[in-house]
Amino acid sequence: MKTRIPSISFVFLFIFSLLSIVPAWAQELMAVKGKVLNAETYEPIPYASITIIGTSKESGTSSNESGAFSLSIPVNKNKLRISSVGFESEEYTVTQDQAGNLKVFLFPANQIETVVIKRPKRGKYSNKNNPAVELIRQVVKHRDENRLQGQPYAEFNQYEKISLGLSNLDEKFKNKKIFKKYQFLFQEDDSTQSHSNFVLPAYMEEKFSKVYYRKDPNAKKQYVLAERKAEFDPKFVDNDGLSKYFNKLYDEVEIYDNNISILTNQFLSPIANTAPTFYRFYITDTIKNVQPQLVELSFFPRNKNDMLFTGKLYVTLDGNYAVQRAAMTVSKDINLNFVRDLDIELDFNKDHNNKFYLSKSSLGIDFAITGKGKGIKGKRVVLINDYQQGLARPDSTYAVPDVYVAQQAPAEDAKPESYWATLRPEPLSQSESLIYANIDSLQRMPSFRTIMDIGALVLSGYKQAGPVEIGPVNTFYSYNPVEGFRLRVGGRTTEQLSKRFYMEGYGAYGFEDKKWKYFMSGTYSLNNKSIYKFPQHYVRVSASYDTKIPGQNLEFIQEDNVLLSFKRGENRSYLYNEEYRVDYKVEFSNNFSVNAGLGRWKQTPAGVLSYRLPQEDGTFKFLPHLQSTEFNVGLRYAPHEEYYQGKLYRTPIFNKYPIFNFNYTAGVKGLFGGEYDYHKFTAGVFKRFYLSQFGYADATVEGSYIAGNNIPFPLLSIHRANQTYAYQLQSYNLMNFMEFVSDHHASINLQYYMNGFIFNKVPLLNKLKLREVFSFKGVYGGLRDSNNPSLNSEIFAWQTNMQGEQSSFTFGDKPYMEASAGIANIFKILRVDLVKRLNYLDNPDAPEWGIRARIKVDF
Repeated sequence: MKTRIPSISFVFLFIFSLLSIVPAWAQELMAVKGKVLNAETYEPIPYASITIIGTSKESGTSSNESGAFSLSIPVNKNKLRISSVGFESEEYTVTQDQAGNLKVFLFPANQIETVVIKRPKRGKYSNKNNPAVELIRQVVKHRDENRLQGQPYAEFNQYEKISLGLSNLDEKFKNKKIFKKYQFLFQEDDSTQSHSNFVLPAYMEEKFSKVYYRKDPNAKKQYVLAERKAEFDPKFVDNDGLSKYFNKLYDEVEIYDNNISILTNQFLSPIANTAPTFYRFYITDTIKNVQPQLVELSFFPRNKNDMLFTGKLYVTLDGNYAVQRAAMTVSKDINLNFVRDLDIELDFNKDHNNKFYLSKSSLGIDFAITGKGKGIKGKRVVLINDYQQGLARPDSTYAVPDVYVAQQAPAEDAKPESYWATLRPEPLSQSESLIYANIDSLQRMPSFRTIMDIGALVLSGYKQAGPVEIGPVNTFYSYNPVEGFRLRVGGRTTEQLSKRFYMEGYGAYGFEDKKWKYFMSGTYSLNNKSIYKFPQHYVRVSASYDTKIPGQNLEFIQEDNVLLSFKRGENRSYLYNEEYRVDYKVEFSNNFSVNAGLGRWKQTPAGVLSYRLPQEDGTFKFLPHLQSTEFNVGLRYAPHEEYYQGKLYRTPIFNKYPIFNFNYTAGVKGLFGGEYDYHKFTAGVFKRFYLSQFGYADATVEGSYIAGNNIPFPLLSIHRANQTYAYQLQSYNLMNFMEFVSDHHASINLQYYMNGFIFNKVPLLNKLKLREVFSFKGVYGGLRDSNNPSLNSEIFAWQTNMQGEQSSFTFGDKPYMEASAGIANIFKILRVDLVKRLNYLDNPDAPEWGIRARIKVDF
């Protein structure tokens, strides 16, 4: 019997459970029918929400267009909550005699309108039982079905224009003597009522396209059918890069996205998933004289310093909760640089399926250094018409790049103004209509060309001299402990001399080592385009003799820049590099590029650097130089990459897509005097992560492996160090030159920009509009025994400093790491970091702490 008790107990409990559940299954239901009415006007309230209190997830229904509803409820759960946007919620207990003809009266939430005019103090606002928050959650809930991406197919015509000009100019400024010859440029400001305010239009571009969208597989293709822009002399300005930069600043405004990109920053959309956490919402009006009826929903940032909008949404009350119109701006206290005013207006029209689509988008930004005074006003307008849904197109339609220029007409075949007048859904303003002609006239004026020449010299460092450019001027003078004071002068030819052949070179002289240095190259363009423009396709031959710090490869700056002449600690380890190279490069339209090269490289040590071979008697044999011959291949893929092409470098316009790099280098012994065989593989990826209100982060991961034995350390990976007082993004800022060497390694570099998310919440501190920045860098690797000078006496001994101490090492059992915390946006241009080196502090002259600064101008 004892063994059977558990089974009997189980059967008893099972039967008891069934008996207790059956009544719940079989309990009596009550059918309820009723109507939801406005308590003041007795008009029906459509699409009111009716929920059964006490049920799981509070199930229920909603009223129809005439306010009527019906549902079945358990007799013992007869309490309903009725709510609607713009009305106070009510709770009703339903009895059997009311169930067939229930009338529910809701009172308008009139007190909310008072709240909008006079914003409540902190603590009085709550998301709970807030009809405005309930409405915005309905908009979020229906977001995917209302946006373009919710349609299987869509296509439309799209016209867009961007215009910029100097703004807020008064009569006194206009009539200055310096502008005597430029009076034709000044136009009255169309956006103000005053006749004493002027603008000076400076830039204009227009584009007419056909856009095709497909949901599955997802594709959105823009066929550009016509475009034109007011271009400046390409000798001074990269017009294509300027266009891309302005298009990035004035990016598309997609209200249905969680985040809206403007001015290199991300603003949280008022209908983002997390919008109720960051915004305060108020119902401020109901518009009944349109169909469908609309609710005006006003919103404000909870913190006026954050990257958030202020404005109004107009939402349909037909159960679709679509945005019919939006008007947004930003707070005057926002942590945003150089922006005096920002306005967004979005209008939506109905298509043949009664779905709302974006028909007009307007983004206007007024830039200024201060709140008053002169500035730059710009505006982007996008107009959409002939919108159609449900038309499936052949796959070939979606096989082109995202932006496909259907016809690339030469400048002499540009379409006349009459043609553009037929494409524009709305005419240009008076000031806009004159920009093209005025810019052409302006560029023919000698005085303006002089101004552009000086501007190009200041910004790029090159001085135009006919078909030749002299520069860069910031390298004319510099200092280092090996060369002492160094003077350099150089230049290059431009496409004015030849579109096929380009020459570049410089000569430099060090007053301490009394040696001449030089660089000279000849480049042949294989696509008959400038080698400084995309897509590049060229062959280059070069020869050089110059000084170099081993492992020092800088981005976007020259090594002999005068600003890098000031360094900390001992920095007398230099090379005299003699190099002869042949290089080939080709770029493709999808931003995939290939480069290949062959070079002979002779390295002669200088300063305290020496090439020492250990001898059996404990002495060293000093070698005068090291020579290698290398063949290299590089692959790079940067999807959707955009940039501004400067005179020296391409300045990237970052986006959300990763950038991939792969390089292979082979050392060939016996070829042109090469002394070593080795194979080096390097791969890396960079990606920017956008974190909405929490800023953004840049991450770089890299790894390398060098195959080969008995390779001297100058040919291995010498990790990039920084001994200047400037914060360098890609270098280890507290690592000494030549401190770490490896033949295999993996590294990570994280830069996190919080955009003031913390500082914006600190009273008084938020007035300074400072921004937080954090970084972490780490690298780990090692040397195989055959390449380790500590274990192999047949290769160069480790580098030593002036005191005779070993100053070069490989990694031990832990990675090198450093981290920093900094304050950015100081005076809107300066970043200062406190950097801490986390380990390897016993190495000679290893600093534990450092303060580094960096100029960073950003919005």
